[in-house]
Amino acid sequence: MTKVIPLNERPAWKALGAHYLQVREVQLRKLFAEDPQRGERFTVETDGISLDYSKNRITDETLKLLIQLAEESGLRERIDAMFRGEKINITENRAVLHVALRAPKSESIVVDGEDVVPAVHAVLDKMAAFAERVRSGAWKGHTGKRIRNVINIGIGGSDLGPVMAYEALKYYSQRDITFRFVSNVDGTDFAEAVRDLNPEETLFLVASKTFTTLETMTNAHSARDWSLAAFGGDEKAVAKHFVAISTNAKEVAKFGIDTANMFEFWDWVGGRYSMDSAIGLSTMVAIGPDNFRAMLNGFHQMDEHFRTAPFASNLPVLMGLLTVWYTDFFDAQTVAVLPYEQYLKRFPAYLQQLTMESNGKHVTLDGTRVAADTGPVYWGEPGTNGQHSFYQLIHQGTRLIPCDFIGFYKTLNPLGRHHDVLMANVFAQAEALAFGKTAEEVKAEGTPDWLVPHRVFEGNRPSNTILAEKLTPEVLGKLVALYEHMVFTQGTIWSIDSFDQWGVELGKVLAQRIIGELESATEPPLTHDSSTTSLIRRYRKNK
Repeated sequence: MTKVIPLNERPAWKALGAHYLQVREVQLRKLFAEDPQRGERFTVETDGISLDYSKNRITDETLKLLIQLAEESGLRERIDAMFRGEKINITENRAVLHVALRAPKSESIVVDGEDVVPAVHAVLDKMAAFAERVRSGAWKGHTGKRIRNVINIGIGGSDLGPVMAYEALKYYSQRDITFRFVSNVDGTDFAEAVRDLNPEETLFLVASKTFTTLETMTNAHSARDWSLAAFGGDEKAVAKHFVAISTNAKEVAKFGIDTANMFEFWDWVGGRYSMDSAIGLSTMVAIGPDNFRAMLNGFHQMDEHFRTAPFASNLPVLMGLLTVWYTDFFDAQTVAVLPYEQYLKRFPAYLQQLTMESNGKHVTLDGTRVAADTGPVYWGEPGTNGQHSFYQLIHQGTRLIPCDFIGFYKTLNPLGRHHDVLMANVFAQAEALAFGKTAEEVKAEGTPDWLVPHRVFEGNRPSNTILAEKLTPEVLGKLVALYEHMVFTQGTIWSIDSFDQWGVELGKVLAQRIIGELESATEPPLTHDSSTTSLIRRYRKNK
């Protein structure tokens, strides 16, 4: 493997360090005053998605150096390698091809000598046929009743993507079918999901690539028991009330699911990048095949923009570079994602896995310690809710928290003046963060001197504003792909593998061992540290 040039040895990185010392105190007020056209100059748009990044603490020189850094980091070459199907996930020797999931039939992407695009579309067609059977009522349960409840059982990427997409596209969903999602191994999650449902009208989608994932299969077996209890233990009922999203036909058949109702995906799709694969089956059932394909088209449009657009006008590249700028030079430790659209209420949670599981790494591609901080914490809440909770910290706290505001020109649910009020808050919050309120301005309002310091807003808090016409399946695809490729850009700059997740393994392995120690009739020998041993004994005594 080619030796990775350490980040801190790249000329652009050194230049950015010197440049930061020159601009770190520069005020956004000053930048806007000196350039009346800044708002227009620092806005880019593609395929109906616009990014206003003018309220960032950058100058033209900053932008030039960040783009130079992208070039020195081999971003263009790495983008091309991903789209060619090269095995850029080096620790697992896998291609990284979520972009193939939304490639048109006319394209060709070859992995290990095989064009994977036809297989992708074969699965999509199979998903569409299944979704139409459920939506139309043609799929019948064991007693001949139509399906009125669909429950997706998964965890991680097999849950967060489907949940987010269902909530985001609820406006387009078939309302005579109830959709629920079970992920937590806490029995409460399953119990509450099925509490008011009729097993005769309930279909479970079990999403697990290996069909051995501990949490998912624990929930799946509970679902199986719950179903069979209603059918007098008749195991033939399983095939009518369960389908699998998996690649392990043997385990799927052993569970009792007809392998004709097993939907495949591939090892070149990471879980957190899989919502547009068969993992999105619940989404397709909810919104229908046509809307699902519109979402894929949105993904593909952003893919093509990322692949072809110059870095200076490339939305994912610009957002990724700005995150590196704040993370590694301003020591910003978090990024707030603030969608002013209630349907996107699960979007920040979805981004947490996408960003932090991808770039929460401490070694580079060649196994050496990273030279800079990686992977800021992503968090957020929808709309004006956050303004009445955590915005205080963003406005007047001591930490720098870059923000992404997401808004739409049109609402899906017109109701009086609601949308104008909502969007006024988007623009006002970004403006307030950037420009604040000086002591002089506070005094001019007649504020007593003793109160002035408390009412000063320092401003100079950076933000992006992302706008689109309205939240459609196509636009959701563009937004998700925008953040996927932003993550890719960050990972390339930091020279890390954004597509493995070894950090989730250790706890899972230890949990398997401890389960047996908790369930054993008599206490087994415990060889943990004194804290873990004490906790296990306390639990065994009191459970």
